[in-house]
Amino acid sequence: MQSILVRDFMDPNPRAIHQDTPIRKAVEAMLAAKIISAPVVDDGKYVVGFVSEQDCIKGMLNDSFYCEESPPVTSVMNKQVLTVPPDMSIIEVAEKMANAAPKNYPVVQNGRLVGVITRSRVLAALLETSEDCYLFHQ
Repeated sequence: MQSILVRDFMDPNPRAIHQDTPIRKAVEAMLAAKIISAPVVDDGKYVVGFVSEQDCIKGMLNDSFYCEESPPVTSVMNKQVLTVPPDMSIIEVAEKMANAAPKNYPVVQNGRLVGVITRSRVLAALLETSEDCYLFHQ
């Protein structure tokens, strides 16, 4: 089996949310990009959090109920972010995802966001690898 790395299958143009973005704007951006979660970054593209649709729903409920201005996404984001490096094996990421970890991982190098790896991209990598194994064993 060949070694396949996160860098080979990650989205190298991740849709990150800036930490100063109001929750309402973050929701608009996520809906427009058709993503369910996103890394939250600072001005230097360092990952400072991760926000999901569920996090935003909580924030939007408060926003709607109290008719207040939307607070920044930092008020609802998860600050303990699980990340992976670009040189990690897809197999290792698949094992993490199979054990109830997040659906998406920010790919981080030297603290900075360089991509995102999703379940569907991991599945594509595994499918490609299994095809290689099948061809090899014929």
